[in-house]
Amino acid sequence: MISALILVPLFAGIAALILRNNIWRRGLLLITAIFHTGMTLSAWSVKPAPSLEGWLAFDAIGLLFLTITSLLFFFCSLYAINYLKNEPPVNHEDFEERVFFSNAPEARFTGCLLFFLATMTLVPLSQHFGILWVSIEATTLASAPLIFFHRHHRSLEATWKYLLVCSVGIAVALLGNFSLAVAASMEKGNHISMVLGEMIKDAPHLHIPWLKAAFICFLVGYGTKMGLAPMHTWLPDAHSESPSVVSALLSGALLNCAFVGILRAYQICSAAGIAQFSQKLLTVFGLFSMLVAAVFIIGQTDYKRLLAYSSIEHMGILSLGVGIGGSARFGAILHAINHSFTKGMLFLLAGNILSFYKTKDCGRVKGISRILPQSGALWIAGLFAITGSPPFGSFISEFLILKGAIESGHFIAASAYLLFLALIFIGMATVMMPMVQGTPSEEIKNLKPGKETLLSIIPPVALGIIMVVLGIYIPSFLSRAVEQASNMLGGF
Repeated sequence: MISALILVPLFAGIAALILRNNIWRRGLLLITAIFHTGMTLSAWSVKPAPSLEGWLAFDAIGLLFLTITSLLFFFCSLYAINYLKNEPPVNHEDFEERVFFSNAPEARFTGCLLFFLATMTLVPLSQHFGILWVSIEATTLASAPLIFFHRHHRSLEATWKYLLVCSVGIAVALLGNFSLAVAASMEKGNHISMVLGEMIKDAPHLHIPWLKAAFICFLVGYGTKMGLAPMHTWLPDAHSESPSVVSALLSGALLNCAFVGILRAYQICSAAGIAQFSQKLLTVFGLFSMLVAAVFIIGQTDYKRLLAYSSIEHMGILSLGVGIGGSARFGAILHAINHSFTKGMLFLLAGNILSFYKTKDCGRVKGISRILPQSGALWIAGLFAITGSPPFGSFISEFLILKGAIESGHFIAASAYLLFLALIFIGMATVMMPMVQGTPSEEIKNLKPGKETLLSIIPPVALGIIMVVLGIYIPSFLSRAVEQASNMLGGF
């Protein structure tokens, strides 16, 4: 089953490159997404056997993050069918610079989208640090052509920045692997496997200074891919210049992959008795990321970049939650779910807005509630969800992190956390609320309505419903899964 989860999207991607009919290709994308989601959900009832002698296996963390990826990919695939239909392979006028560009072939886009799913599946299932590193690097290679779908100079610049910055990060993470291997061989004088379970079992025998060096390299390396400040510089451009369906996957699924890499390293540190060392670093990076996000969100004029900086904020919240520990760690894992679905919803809605208004300038987008009423209502709901307001799930997870910070005596961190959340709420509300209200320009009024098709609305509606449900009631099976994942990091 594990092999099928990886190989089916991989071969479907190859088939998408070969097929000549776009309708068949879109059908293949959707069928693969349905198959992947079904297989992933079935793993909740029957745990699949490990593969490759335990190098690939399901555990609580892997199952949770793979489910997030699979569900989000399914909804994005639904949205992509309508999106690709409206992006024919002809010359398009760039609405910012009034020059013409042509999109990449749909075959390449769909193929890379499916390769992206295969690589993102491999990350949470990897139990070997070498495979984990390879799979995270593979996500970069699979997703780079997706960022360059609109072949104009801004998307090219964003793609190169993404490749260069993330390559530096992944190189630093490779140093983490080398340091971990040294830490695993010095005390016993012989080779210790790089498989997660065996390293945790042998963690008391690891060489601590080298293990600390390994964690710093993993945090910096995978933290670059995760978007933690100050290594976040690729993220605003990539999220802003990608098609919105790709932005949703980058923010809601790809960043989680890098987070999983950091969590795996943290598991080793926790087992080796240096959890406090790791927690301090995670706390500092988490708070600094929130600070940087707050600075750039306030006064932001590009609503896709606004969402990108919001992603940096939420990656900071995840890092902070794990760094604080206790119930905050439970809140951080829960928050990963909430952020992924909420940000997916918002980026898909941003695609609807961009498709109609032809601008990312917040000041030129007015009256969404009149022009795109469904998208406008969801945009407001998304604002409150992403800023941690009730009754959405993010309120629960952010509150649990605050509770954990206060209970564990992290009063300064708790104060800074509240301050940054408040600033970000004000910053996002002052940008997103006027977009929904106000009077649209005469040019927009004269355009024909009807851009909100079912496939452009159903995915964000479904994601929004999930967020409301998680804010009112967390199903017992999900609560147990989050608790098990939290326990793997050192207990609830």
